[in-house]
Amino acid sequence: MNLILWGIVLLGIYVQQSVSEMVECFSSFTLSTGKCGDLLGQVEKNSCCLNPSYAYKEADGVCRFCGRAAWSEWTPWGECSVSCTEGVSQRRRSCHGIGDCTDPENLGTVQTKPCVKQQCCPVKGGWSEWGKWQICSVTCGDGIRKRQRTCSEPIPQCGGSCSGEEEDTTPCATEKICPTHGGWSSWGSWGPCPVTCLYEGHSLQKELRKRTCTNPTPSTVPRGNDCEGSDTDNRPCSGQPFCPVNGNWGAWTNSTSCSVTCGVGQQTQRRICDSPKPAHGGKQCRGEEQQTIICTILVNCPLNGMWTEWGEWSHCKPPSTRNIKCRNREGKRRRERDCVDSQHNGDLCDGEIVKYGNCYEIDECEMDGVLSEWSEWSYCKPDCGTDSKQIREIKCVADISSYSSQDRTIFTGTPRVNCKDLKEQIERRPCKNVPECVNKSAE
Repeated sequence: MNLILWGIVLLGIYVQQSVSEMVECFSSFTLSTGKCGDLLGQVEKNSCCLNPSYAYKEADGVCRFCGRAAWSEWTPWGECSVSCTEGVSQRRRSCHGIGDCTDPENLGTVQTKPCVKQQCCPVKGGWSEWGKWQICSVTCGDGIRKRQRTCSEPIPQCGGSCSGEEEDTTPCATEKICPTHGGWSSWGSWGPCPVTCLYEGHSLQKELRKRTCTNPTPSTVPRGNDCEGSDTDNRPCSGQPFCPVNGNWGAWTNSTSCSVTCGVGQQTQRRICDSPKPAHGGKQCRGEEQQTIICTILVNCPLNGMWTEWGEWSHCKPPSTRNIKCRNREGKRRRERDCVDSQHNGDLCDGEIVKYGNCYEIDECEMDGVLSEWSEWSYCKPDCGTDSKQIREIKCVADISSYSSQDRTIFTGTPRVNCKDLKEQIERRPCKNVPECVNKSAE
């Protein structure tokens, strides 16, 4: 079984085996225009029409649709069949596809309707007799004279006309010598522009050209007329660049208000580089566009209050009659500071003047000693010279491990600490590249 029959069997269509002709196969068809689109290539017609939305062209070049038969849209109405009086206009449609298109209203493939482009057809007219010859066109020398006729016997109808000319001419001579009137020669070349650049906004400079009244020169006998008009022509220069305009400062503006309401401040003045603005490569203004001047408001400015350093903590006092000394019982302490130097309606200090804190009282208490952790390295001392060093220490300190807080800053007083058998340590290390000390006596 060949490939074509096998394909037909797969579609469930049983037809007599035949060889289909080769056609140009297209993947789209436009029903309104009857045109093929998107050429796929040459295949057998049966293969192309396996897809009912495809179309093909045979040797005659007509596009044919693979789908079921359908009418195209009607074409636009055509031109009227005659240019005057009544004619007809037609429109058409086509049946595309396999089979016959149904036509229950019997509209057919062509529709025709009456049309009138112009109600009447043109009718030619007839010429009248020639009129009399007019006088010669000149009073000396040779000229011409004319005669005319009209298209009026009969008058044309509906846009018609007469064939031929409505005017006739013939030479005439006066037998008089004419004066020779002057005629201008051709214009000479344009002269150079008097400037090499143009100032923007100013009137343009002009370039000139000349001509002479020598084409021909006016006759003397009889006297001919001189040439009318000027022998000089001008036009604005073109092609010249604009001249550079250097910038210049405008006036200083009025000073701004003083920047303060009391004491010494500043005022600002500005100026703009616009008198004129730099243009066409001109230089910018030199100098500053803003200047400040000092201003003084003879009023004392408010001076806000400032806190002094906190005073020493007070003694640790028990919150009740119970004894807290040398015991794991918290007491209370306080310290104060002052708000000073508020003047001229200045603000008072923000914050509290008194600070309260918890504390433990260990003054003169017998306490076991423990070794501290290494302290942070100190600053370099002395501040100059090659002997400058840092130190850090391990010290014997009171053992506060039995207390609820291990914050040593809240313990007040000086206890008696037993440091027996505890070895305190100190480490030193040199500071490098310390500046040399200046010998003041040598200055």
